[in-house]
Amino acid sequence: MADADMMQLYSKRILALAADIPHLGPLPDAQGSAMKRSPQCGSTVTAHVRLKEGRIAGFGQEVRACALGQASAGVLGQAVLGASREDLARATEQLEKMLREEGPVPDAPFAGLEALIPARDYPNRHASILLAWQAAVDAIDACAEAADGARDARG
Repeated sequence: MADADMMQLYSKRILALAADIPHLGPLPDAQGSAMKRSPQCGSTVTAHVRLKEGRIAGFGQEVRACALGQASAGVLGQAVLGASREDLARATEQLEKMLREEGPVPDAPFAGLEALIPARDYPNRHASILLAWQAAVDAIDACAEAADGARDARG
């Protein structure tokens, strides 16, 4: 990757998002957690959620990823509280399409993902960019599985 390409890809905005990730760390009273790993680069993100009435009331994330994955997690962390599973699944799909140049920037409140448009040209980075989003959706699904298991245990 040429130096000019690196400068465009790792803009000040991406580096700022990566340096200030909201809700960093585990969530002690999480109802569901999920870890996602990119086999391409080894990046991992673990998301922890607590739900109230089907929306995220508490969130934590453990991010071990490149600056692009960290920036993506930063955008997620800024707007995740109050989001539903459907909101995050839609944003994840929109992000995938944006990266493949098949769609626009995700809808608000996740429009900050436009900072990652320069990553379109680097498909080997897309998996890391998507990790936080996929982990958050899977963590919500884990809440439902835990609730179903508790109901089954009660009989």
